[in-house]
Amino acid sequence: MRRRGMTVLLGALLTALLSVGVLVTPIPYVVLGPGPTVDTLGSDDGTEVIEVDGQPTSTSEGELRLTTVGVQPTVKLRTAIAGWFSADKAVVPRELVYPPGRTQEEVKERNEEDFRISQTSAETVALTKLGYPIRVVVRTVAPDGPSAGVLQVGDVVTSVDGTAVTTARSLTDLIRAQPAGSELAIGFTRSGTAGTATVTSREQDGRPRIGVDINQEQPHPFTLKINLADIGGPSAGLMFALGIIDKLQPEDLTGGKIIAGTGTIDDQGGVGAIGGIPQKLVGAKDAGADAFLVPADNCAEALRNPQPDLPLLRVASLDEALTALETLRAGGRPTLC
Repeated sequence: MRRRGMTVLLGALLTALLSVGVLVTPIPYVVLGPGPTVDTLGSDDGTEVIEVDGQPTSTSEGELRLTTVGVQPTVKLRTAIAGWFSADKAVVPRELVYPPGRTQEEVKERNEEDFRISQTSAETVALTKLGYPIRVVVRTVAPDGPSAGVLQVGDVVTSVDGTAVTTARSLTDLIRAQPAGSELAIGFTRSGTAGTATVTSREQDGRPRIGVDINQEQPHPFTLKINLADIGGPSAGLMFALGIIDKLQPEDLTGGKIIAGTGTIDDQGGVGAIGGIPQKLVGAKDAGADAFLVPADNCAEALRNPQPDLPLLRVASLDEALTALETLRAGGRPTLC
């Protein structure tokens, strides 16, 4: 009996030790939780988030808050179990955040690049909305290319076969829409005078081209800078665009309310889906938000993870977001998820 009792005791002790080891051993999961929110109309570490130099800016009574997701990259079973039982967190396979073959540092660098691109797109679409159009300008003309003797450096390309050129990407797409060898009517302005030239595209590197390099410009009489560090990914684009518009026009978009939101934005003003919507809703609620701008493609997920008394405003574009805020200010009912 004595020997048997000792065996049972040792077995129990070994099981306990193994259990502790399992609980503190890292597992291939990450925990997502609510991250910080930032008022794009305010300051971060004493510096304006959206800084404008060379033009007066307006002051708003409310806030436009971008939302983020916090990622705990190293997770032990004990932490994962707590996360599974938490209403505010999510435990997901590590490869969803850190794809196989890419280091944590590489993912961080990619997220930072996406964040910079989102700022550029936000500036582009906001300034366009404020009346500063994009210009696609000829930077160089290949001396032996299709446009030689037809287009010149400094020409602003305005159309292809009657379709307006709104961005550098749109010019490329319009040229590639026709097979190499097609005659294209290229609209342009030169020294303020409009003109049209016929250019026959040629195949180069397997694609139709017209033999010019271009720049995308958006002249405006002030400088604009976004100052925000330690945030990655493209999902702040919508809130940056709204913040720029709010600061550069007299009207207060917020109506004195705290408006939170998320969503990517492209140069045409389209708002795209993002990840981590449940955690962002929690962060917005904790920040005292009165309403949340939800990308249309995230509405179903948002409705599965609502926060009390936090209306979910459905938006698919910058224009829809501006309309939703206008309706809210007027005391109306914006389009909800």
